[in-house]
Amino acid sequence: MDIKEKFGQRVKTLRKEKGMSQEELAEKSGLNRPYISAIEQGKRNVSLEVMEKLAEALQMDIKKFFE
Repeated sequence: MDIKEKFGQRVKTLRKEKGMSQEELAEKSGLNRPYISAIEQGKRNVSLEVMEKLAEALQMDIKKFFE
């Protein structure tokens, strides 16, 4: 599993722990749902800005993605 897949799985896990759908995460982060799906599938190489948007939408510190 490469880093994009690991990150995507982590986003999916954290999203589900918050009880959020991909649509809700997309709305709160300002991203679109297909992009969220692609991240979770490990198909996107996300920027630091996108990581920050996801962390804010999930109401957590960005470092939590890497724990």
